[in-house]
This record gives sequence, structure tokens and C-alpha cells, in this order.
Amino acid sequence: MEVQETRVQTDRVLTIPNILSMARLAGVPIFLWLILRPEFGGPKSDGWALLVLMLSGISDYLDGKLARRWNQISSLGRLLDPAADRLYILSTLVGLTWREILPLWLTAVLLARELLLLVMVGILRRHGYPPPQVNFLGKAATFNLMYAFPLLLLSDASGWIASLAAIFGWAFAGWGTTLYWWAGILYVVQVRRLVRADAMAD
Repeated sequence: MEVQETRVQTDRVLTIPNILSMARLAGVPIFLWLILRPEFGGPKSDGWALLVLMLSGISDYLDGKLARRWNQISSLGRLLDPAADRLYILSTLVGLTWREILPLWLTAVLLARELLLLVMVGILRRHGYPPPQVNFLGKAATFNLMYAFPLLLLSDASGWIASLAAIFGWAFAGWGTTLYWWAGILYVVQVRRLVRADAMAD
């Protein structure tokens, strides 16, 4: 997890945190396949899909924790970690929307934020700046969504557990979406300041 880290970066590739992030990335297509199996005539594999999501969340916590503790913060890690977060969110959105667990409007709202961020990254690159670092607010938004999605998947069943999962799942989804856009607006403000500073320097 890259929350405004000030420690020295390295160019090492084969570090434990990076390996954890790579494993998390490898789990994305597995998760998507598991969640979509019922749509293609296969058996329901939501339990396995939830397990992959849970392992992803654990590795997300560990890679940042170990990188800081062992001074293994790397340039590659700063790319892999947010990439894995976004790919899991994207794959979950695709899977849950396809199965009609998530409404299309919520998926559109979350994807619009990703599109906004892509535009901001393009503007930064044009001015010679790297992509913005993930801030605490953005990480909190991701954690809320990563709690929401498994709960909403669990709610696609019957019984009191499914009903309870739906209540908490939608609560986390609401908070996560709000924080996700809040973090996105802060990125826009940050990019605007940098571009304005460049214009004044010229």
C-alpha cells in the first residue's frame, strides 16, 4: 500500500512485497472466472470467489506492511499495488453487474471516476509528472469497496445471513463510492495546482 511514503525507493523487482502484489494480480482472472461460472452454465463458485477476494485483501495489507518494515519499497511496487486494486475493483464490477447484483448506475459512477483519473494521469504525463501517489482517502475508499463487494456477492442467496450481508454490503458500497469520488476530486485539485505552477513558471 503506497500511502505517501517518504522512505528510500529501490529498483529491486524480486522482493517479497512485489511477489505478493504479482500474486494478487494473477488472482484477478481467476476471481472473474469463478464469479462468472454460473452465467456460462457452470456451477456456482461464490465461496471460492470470496476466498480469492479475502486472500487479495490479506496480501494487499501485507505487501505494504512488509515493504515498509523491510525497507523494500520499490518503484515497481508503487505501480503494482494500485494496479492490482483497480483491476480487482474493475473485475468485481464486471462480475457483479453481469450477474445483476450491482445496478448499472453504480457501476457507471465508479467507472466514471476511473476515467477521470486516467485523464488526470494523461495531463500529468504531458507536463512531465508521474502518476499521483495513492493517498489515505483513496486507500480508505478502496478498502470500503473491497468489503462491500464480497458482502454483496454473499447477499446473492437466501436466508438471514444474505439479508445481513446486503445491509452491510450496501453501507460499505455507499461509503466507498463517496470516498472514491472524494479522493478523485482531490487528485483533480492536485493536478490543477501542478499545471498552474508550471504555467506560472513559464
